[in-house]
Amino acid sequence: MKLKRQQKILEIIKEQICLTQEDLQNGLAAAGFNITQSTISRDIRELKLVKGRDEQGNYRYLANPENNIPKITGERYHSLFSTAVKSVKYSLNNVVIKCENGMASSACVAVDELFGDMMIGSLAGDDTIIVVTESEGHSKQLSESLQKLL
Repeated sequence: MKLKRQQKILEIIKEQICLTQEDLQNGLAAAGFNITQSTISRDIRELKLVKGRDEQGNYRYLANPENNIPKITGERYHSLFSTAVKSVKYSLNNVVIKCENGMASSACVAVDELFGDMMIGSLAGDDTIIVVTESEGHSKQLSESLQKLL
């Protein structure tokens, strides 16, 4: 989800003049991404967007072509997750992910990158990840999304 949202941000700033985070938020909302300003701020930082002048002289957010391409694709995160994870279960507002021994940390990176906007936080041990969400409904939704990757 995060990767798709960030790709959409890159599309929006290429197609539209966005001067503010609110402009980006409105563009994302029109595309079906309802996110907070803090998420947009984090995405801007991760994508290393800059404000500058385009070829026509318009001041706007611009992609930094050297830094904005994620190093690992969503498909690679999916592959990593499906290789490392044995089971996914939820209870109340928590999701517990059982992993192969020593793989929880790597799988947690994949979960954070793919589904970071669906959770409050995550913690990985050696073979277990716990993810905290806002509600049982969110945990159920996240658990179902993760199980589809197995």
